Parts: sequence; structure tokens; C-alpha cells
Amino acid sequence: MREKQILPERFRKLAEKNKYVLIVLLAGLLIILWPSGGRASDEALPVAEQTESSLSFSLEEKEARIAHALSQIAGAGEVIVVLSLRTSLEQEVAVDEDSAGRRETVTISTGSGTQSEVTLRYRYPEFRGALVVSQGADDATVRLQITQAVAALTGLGTDRITVTRMQSQ
Repeated sequence: MREKQILPERFRKLAEKNKYVLIVLLAGLLIILWPSGGRASDEALPVAEQTESSLSFSLEEKEARIAHALSQIAGAGEVIVVLSLRTSLEQEVAVDEDSAGRRETVTISTGSGTQSEVTLRYRYPEFRGALVVSQGADDATVRLQITQAVAALTGLGTDRITVTRMQSQ
């Protein structure tokens, strides 16, 4: 008695010839259908909130972080940092213009009936200059180290950084 073949001979040859393609397709299908493991919508912040929190810029916080780092330089002592900005944080949003010349900001729905603007690009602030007041600024080596550190942290040229001695208390 002849055994019944499960797959027709043509289909089996085709599957054997393209087995790697079929493996990739099955793996992709498995990844798409795999459960996510939780309710992402309840746990995640809306897109707009995630973007704003990760892109927020505080000049005071930046100055404090740099001052703390500079105070760790041997001989620097207490340090105060003042930064001036050339530009602030800017957000470029998508705008749609119709044939009549009316312009509208493009928005997307973020769920729960809320909408947010579509952002094309963020421009981070550019620094104009920096003033560093340090207890150890009398020492030329400390001044040089502070100047180089501020240049590295802000992208400023050394000609835009002034390091001066702190007033005795």
C-alpha cells in the first residue's frame, strides 16, 4: 500500500528551495504576534510628555552641574558658573498650507482625545560665553584646566570663557 503524501511534490520542492526566506517570514510573523507583556498605554507617558521631559533645558541646572564638576578640579575650590545664551531651545513644528494659502499646524492624536503638534526638529541652545568665578583662579594651571573643561562641556572657544578669582570672604 502506498503512503499518502502530506504535501504535493511541487510545494515541497518550492519550500525546500526557499527555506531561508520562509524561516525569516515565520520569524517576523512570530515577532509581530508575540504578546507585549503588559499594558503599555497605561504605563507609558504620552508622546508629547516624553519628548518634553527628555528635551527640557534649564540654564540654572546646567550652570550648577558645570560648577559642581569644576569644583572637583584640584585647587579650584568653590566655583560659580554663569553662562549666557545666544539662542534658546527652539521647536520647529510641521505646518500644512492649503491652496488658498491658509497655514495650519499639523497635529496628531495621542489618545484620550488629546492632540499634540508634530515636531520636525529641535534646536538646542547655543552658548554665547561663560564666566567662571573660582577660589583657585590665581593658579594659572587651575585657570587653564577650568577653561578647557568649560570649553569641552559647552562647545565654546576658549576666547569666550573668562575665569576669574573669587573675592576673599
